[in-house]
Amino acid sequence: MIQTPYLLFLGDAPDALSAKVAQGIKDWRPDNCVGQYRMEGCNADLGLTDMTLEQAREAGAKTLVIGVANRGGVISQSWKKVLVQALEEGFDLASGLHNLLRDEPDLAAVAAATGQSLHDVRVPEVDYPIANGVPRKGKRVLAVGTDCSVGKMYTALALDSAMRDAGMKSTFRATGQTGILITGDGVPLDAVVADFMAGAVEWLTPDNDDDHWDIIEGQGSLFHVSFSGVTMALIHGGQPDALILCHEPTRTHMRGLPGYGLPSIEDVRDLALRLSQVANPACKVVGVSINTQHMGEAEAASYCQDVEARLGLPTVDPFRHGAARLAQALAEV
Repeated sequence: MIQTPYLLFLGDAPDALSAKVAQGIKDWRPDNCVGQYRMEGCNADLGLTDMTLEQAREAGAKTLVIGVANRGGVISQSWKKVLVQALEEGFDLASGLHNLLRDEPDLAAVAAATGQSLHDVRVPEVDYPIANGVPRKGKRVLAVGTDCSVGKMYTALALDSAMRDAGMKSTFRATGQTGILITGDGVPLDAVVADFMAGAVEWLTPDNDDDHWDIIEGQGSLFHVSFSGVTMALIHGGQPDALILCHEPTRTHMRGLPGYGLPSIEDVRDLALRLSQVANPACKVVGVSINTQHMGEAEAASYCQDVEARLGLPTVDPFRHGAARLAQALAEV
């Protein structure tokens, strides 16, 4: 078990989106966060108290969580001094990066010498099966996006909360490092061998009560040439009964791909639905989630209204406005 509370390490994150792991933990598990640690040049700010390691220890922090999600998921050499010092001062380390803490000789040596723990959450711990495509009992909903990091996890978590408030049966199924750090369970899907990814999603969302919904955390985008494979695994392994479309309207290009423009919401609707119906012919699109964090209140409301009128689907920012309308749409499936 990863000990709480956390000191969230933002390192030298170049922008807010690069610190999405820390942001997700702060937004969904605020009681677990005592503060943030930022290095020189960091352009991310969670609005938490900036702390030194010593201050964080005095405030009760037990684990330094690497809250940065950089391209390729690597541990930067520029972070090493802080990470080593944290171990020496009694912190455990936790990371969701592809580059594992345990594989860094200097960190492993200091952890062994100090008796501190290294937690790598992006490590598959199960021998997942190959997908068989056999229909399962219960219901499943998947968030699919126009791009990476557009709010698929936030949509799923907000939806889970709204469904529970409405007395519906639901379970959030984490498929990425942030979701796993928030909930303590799940499948680090992009670290699973490709042939077994869809099977891992089947394993994660087994038979359940007929009126129970598994809310599957989305990943990547079918239109993102770097990360479309993980999205396909979720679509076919998840066999969703319902899709929710996710979009961030202020972007000018795909995340990390300046040469690629974003698809339209309609593009995602049509392609994702067609591919979902390969595994579940009854799948339907039930709603739209808009990430309006860079919009004012009036602009956000107007944009959602325009999308809803255009697509004929309930459209909300579930983090800003709540996900009750999306929950109601699922109740009608």
